[in-house]
Parts: sequence; C-alpha cells; structure tokens
Amino acid sequence: MYFAALLARTEDGWEASDTELDDVETLSDLTDLAREASVDEDTVLVYIEQEDAWFGVVRVDGEEDPRIYVSDASAAARSSYGEILLTDEMLGREPGAEDEIAALEELVDLDGSEDGEPQRTAPAADADDDAPDPDAVPAGPIGELGVLADLGMSEKELLTLQTDALAEIAEAVGAAEVLESVR
Repeated sequence: MYFAALLARTEDGWEASDTELDDVETLSDLTDLAREASVDEDTVLVYIEQEDAWFGVVRVDGEEDPRIYVSDASAAARSSYGEILLTDEMLGREPGAEDEIAALEELVDLDGSEDGEPQRTAPAADADDDAPDPDAVPAGPIGELGVLADLGMSEKELLTLQTDALAEIAEAVGAAEVLESVR
C-alpha cells in the first residue's frame, strides 16, 4: 500500500493534497506533477511512502532539477514507485546503461551460441569472489540529506525518521494542519 502527498508552498503558507501516482512512470512525470501543483514556481514537496518500508521526498523548486531523498534504497528498489526515485546518478551508475544493455540483449542473442546449437552456460561464479555488484542498490538512506534543511528539518532529523515520517516532515516545515485535511 502506497501513500503519496504533495505539499506546495504558497505566499499564504502550504497547500496539501493527496495524489494518485497511476500515471507517473518516470521521475520526469513526477516532477511535472509537482510543477503543476506549484504556485509561482514555489517549492513543492512530493512525499511517497510504502507501508513503513521506505519513504521518499522529492523537492521541486521552479525549473531546477528535482532534489531527492529516499529512506531505504534497497527497499525502494523493490517497488515500482521507488524505482522512479532511484536515478542512475543517485546510484552512481552510468546514465542509461541498463536501457542500452536491455536493448542490445533484445536485438542480439548474447549467450554465444549459434542458432540450433545448444546454449552454453556461463561458468559458475566463484564463491570467494567478493567483488561488489555494480548494479547492487545500497541498503539505507540515499540522496540529498539536506533536501529539507532550509525548511526546518535538519539532516540528522531526516535520517532518524521512522514511522509516520510525513507527519514529522509536515510539522517541521509548518504544514501539519493542512496535511491533516487530506489524510
């Protein structure tokens, strides 16, 4: 079960709305959704959580690139909405590398066998091989820890959030009352 909310800062304070993410497939889609909620290109916070397993905050300030924090990257990686937030840049990967590899694998049979020839199997991985997997997603928090610092929530406070993180974030940024109206 997911919950998503938008907190948009206006000159009169914060406006909150819960939001459906059914049409959101990419970070760009999510950023566009946030910008649509923005008044005069003010700050918009998009909050996504999955039943206390993980939460993410995306901050959009006008036309600037979104700033992202995810509480548990490995848990988020197992979620369709979490995958949207875990960009190649955040994970230290070459942008688009997975897409290029998948496209090549679709075009060419990369197992090394000829048509009609039995497939060769790759040698078993050595059990003593401790080389880190370049595609592994780290456990724990990832992203920009200072994403909410100028709004009233320090990096340390963000790192210690557990259950009901949205309520604590809303309290810190001064949006607790408007958030309760949409919950």
